[in-house]
Amino acid sequence: MAKKLHYFNVNGVTEAIRYILHYTKQEFEDIRHDLATWPDEQFKKALPFGQLPIYVEGDKVLNQSLAITKYVARDSDLIPADHWQQAVLDSTVHNIYDFAKSLVQYNQEKDETKKEALKKVIVEETVDFYFSRFEKHLADNGGFFIGKLSWAEFILVGVIEGFNIFLGIEIEKNYPTVKKLVEKITHLPGVKEYIASREPYKAPQLRK
Repeated sequence: MAKKLHYFNVNGVTEAIRYILHYTKQEFEDIRHDLATWPDEQFKKALPFGQLPIYVEGDKVLNQSLAITKYVARDSDLIPADHWQQAVLDSTVHNIYDFAKSLVQYNQEKDETKKEALKKVIVEETVDFYFSRFEKHLADNGGFFIGKLSWAEFILVGVIEGFNIFLGIEIEKNYPTVKKLVEKITHLPGVKEYIASREPYKAPQLRK
């Protein structure tokens, strides 16, 4: 059954989907849209809620990056059988997404002065608020959120990479356990080869 992932040529939460698909050796078509010229109105009208990403499997369409990430991780050891562990990962991912909202706000701000002020808050306050907690959670569980590799670590790494690209920073450098996790995820079989084959990401020029 043909599988397709539609998103922009940028990093972020959807990169976790790409990483998991490559890590679990699933064949798929990686369709990338130009963020600078988005939206293509005709294509957008065909989307379930007018937004990307979408994941297509045969004649079925799934939207929302969180749902897609969990779905492509199914039938693998990235999804725990234990219900409490599942809940811990869901909670963790929502915390990661709460952090990611600050980058969305930054990218949507058109006033350059306000944009710089937002960046200052993110770099000096928001990052440490979240990452001091992520660091402790990982360190307390052997470098993972539930003591072993799961789909949630892929999401964290994708978000880190997105922030680093858009803000020109290196979040993980001050958090040793997080840094070790980034290195582990990006050197996993399938992921490592994908990263080596892709064009380097850079912050795109967003449409005004």
